[in-house]
Amino acid sequence: MRDARRIVVKVGSSLVTNEGRGLDQVAIGEWCRQLSVLVREGREVIMVSSGAIAEGMKRLGWSSRPHEIHELQAAAAVGQMGLAQMYETRLREHDLGSAQVLLTHADLADRERYLNARSTLLTLLKLGVVPVINENDTVVNDEIKFGDNDTLGALVANLVEADALVILTDQKGLYTADPRKNPAAQFVHEAQAGDPALEAMAGGAGSSIGRGGMITKILAAKRAAGSGASTVIAWGREPDALLRLAQGEAIGTLLVAQTQKNQARKQWMVDHLQLRGAVVVDAGAAAKLLEEGKSLLPIGMTAVEGDFSRGDVIAVRDERGAEIARGLANYASSEARLLCRKPSSEFEKLLGYTAEPEMMHRDNLVLAR
Repeated sequence: MRDARRIVVKVGSSLVTNEGRGLDQVAIGEWCRQLSVLVREGREVIMVSSGAIAEGMKRLGWSSRPHEIHELQAAAAVGQMGLAQMYETRLREHDLGSAQVLLTHADLADRERYLNARSTLLTLLKLGVVPVINENDTVVNDEIKFGDNDTLGALVANLVEADALVILTDQKGLYTADPRKNPAAQFVHEAQAGDPALEAMAGGAGSSIGRGGMITKILAAKRAAGSGASTVIAWGREPDALLRLAQGEAIGTLLVAQTQKNQARKQWMVDHLQLRGAVVVDAGAAAKLLEEGKSLLPIGMTAVEGDFSRGDVIAVRDERGAEIARGLANYASSEARLLCRKPSSEFEKLLGYTAEPEMMHRDNLVLAR
């Protein structure tokens, strides 16, 4: 945690809404203060926050959670206004800008929407803005019935290649058993993310899905570890928890990812067997990729092969036809054909818009050798 430069922080509904009594201004203010310190230290932070439905219920005067989907969606729509306003106000007190980002699991499953969301979030971080993310409960039924923001936090960590995921909850961390039922339960200070034994400790792989609970946090840590991010599960009301974690203090339960961040992403692309197409590059572009580790610019492309979409994994071939790299395409094949041998200054004239200046960014590219 001391070395983490990009951190995703997830807070649950019980913390954000003070056990359903409405947005906890003091708690949110404390987290925002800590986030501001981390940003001033040069770290990049993203907040994944629950609480929209609970806040909407309070604003609508509902004492119990409704069962009808359209009522839950209405509560989410009403509550989202207050949630975004609260984070904007509290972050602005520390001279930090904020941005509301509503995502669904479908946004991160589709490769093109995945790249769009990734580009937006990385741009916000580059601008020094703190993205505040929630699931788009207003329009997606299954996110309310089955979704949870622990999973979303892990997906966001994968999306932006975070170094760490911090899940703030109403528990101190993970125990070997439920301490309320088993006095012999021991606290787990550190373990390996993805260890099957952790799921048994948290109550089994099938329990509590859709309502949070420790099991969803264990599974989220397993998912985040796939891209090389370690996870900390800690009590959200621990004083200065985020700052102390960033200083290397052992708080809560640390679930360590066994794969290095860059290695995990590169291996995924190396193992991608269904290549949708390829681009052929000249000797100069090949040298920049192989010798200098540069991104691939369309001006160095001489031909486009196959039919692919933005976000597909494609090959990069040299003039002899040998694969020298592969990675995620920023442009579809039809667009890439128009961009061959063209500088980025001409993209808007050719396509009617300008996205990334690269055909493949170096972060989304792995060399064949």
